[in-house]
Amino acid sequence: MSRRDRMALSLVAEPGDPRLPVLLAAHEPGRVVEAIRGGAPLPDVRLPDAWRERGHDLDRLVAGATDRAAAGRLRWICPGDRGWPARLDDLDHVEPLHGTSGAPLGLWVRGPGQLAQLVEHSVAVVGARDCTTYGAECASDLGADLTDAGWTVVSGAAYGIDGCAHRGALAMGRPTVAVLACGADVDYPRSHSTLLDRIAEEGLVVSEQAPGEAPLKNRFLSRNRIIAALTVGTVVVEAALRSGSLNTLHWADQLGRVTMALPGPVTSKASGGAHGAVREGKAVLVTDASDVVEEVGGLGVGEVAGPSEQTEFDRLPPATRAALDGLDWQVPRTPDEVAAAVRSTVRDVRRALAVLERHDLAARQGPGWVLVRRADTG
Repeated sequence: MSRRDRMALSLVAEPGDPRLPVLLAAHEPGRVVEAIRGGAPLPDVRLPDAWRERGHDLDRLVAGATDRAAAGRLRWICPGDRGWPARLDDLDHVEPLHGTSGAPLGLWVRGPGQLAQLVEHSVAVVGARDCTTYGAECASDLGADLTDAGWTVVSGAAYGIDGCAHRGALAMGRPTVAVLACGADVDYPRSHSTLLDRIAEEGLVVSEQAPGEAPLKNRFLSRNRIIAALTVGTVVVEAALRSGSLNTLHWADQLGRVTMALPGPVTSKASGGAHGAVREGKAVLVTDASDVVEEVGGLGVGEVAGPSEQTEFDRLPPATRAALDGLDWQVPRTPDEVAAAVRSTVRDVRRALAVLERHDLAARQGPGWVLVRRADTG
C-alpha cells in the first residue's frame, strides 16, 4: 500500500468522508486512485464526481502539497510507519457521527516528536472557547499536573480551554500535541501562532488536512474524532449544552475510551453540558489530575499496595475484569452478548474491550471478540 497513494487519495476526498472506509475495505488506495485518474473503473462503484474532477489535477495537487509541506517543515505519516498510532485504526469500527467516520488515510505533522510514542499515554483536555476564569485555571492546572504525572496532553489549540491546557503542559517543559482542523502549517487561530510554534518545538502539531487548507466548520467536527482516538481518555472542562467539545466526548465514548468531565458551579451555563454528561452517565466526574490519572490508569493507582503485590488481573478495572470473564476462546461474542452475560452495560463493555485489546488479552473477530489469553492472577 503506497504512502503516496494514500496521500493522493487524501487530497481528493475530504478527510473523514464516510464513503472512504467502505471503499478501502474492498480496494487498495492505489486501485482507487487509478480509477479516480480515469483508469479502469471499480466494479459496482460509482465514484463521486468531485473526486473524479480533482483526479484530473492530481499530480498538481500532490506536487503542491509536497512543496508546501517542505516549506512548512511538515512530514506525512500513515499506517505502516513507525510513528503511526495504532489507536487511530479503531475509527474504522465505529458508526459515523455528523457525516464523519473512518480512520485517517494519514496525518501531516509538524515537530520533531514521534506521534505514536507521545500519545501512548495521553489524555485529551477539551472545552469551551469562551471559558471563564475558573475554567481557564482548571485547564491550566490539569495540563500541568497531567504532564507532571507522565501523561501527554492532547487538544485542539483553540481559544479558551484548549490553549490553557497546552500552556499548562508547556509550563512543565514537556511536549503536548495539538490537532488542527486546518493544515498543520496554518496558524489558527492566528493569535496562537506563538503557541503553535512552541508546541511544534517541544511536541507536535498534527492535522489530516493538507498543508494550507482552511479550517471549515465541518472540519472541526471531523478533527474531534482524531483527538478522541489518539488518547486513552477525554476530559471536558466547561462545556455548554451545545458545545462542540461534547462531540469529542461522544467520539471517545463510541471508541470505548474513558470519558470524564470536570464540574463547574451549579449556576454556570458554561458547564451545563459537562454536568449533563455526568448526569446522563456519559462521563465520570473528575475534580483534578489525580482523579483523571486514576480513571485512565485503571483501578489501583494510588492505592497502598505496590506494583509487586498486584497481579496483572488485579490492575484491571472491575468492569474490564468482568468483560474478560464474559469472553470465550473460540466463539466470538459481540459487546451486546458480553454485556448480557456479565450484567453490565454495552457502553462499559465496549470501553473494557478496548482496554483488553491494548493489553493483548482480547482480539476482534468479525463483529465479535474472542479471548487471546488470561490475565496473570499470580
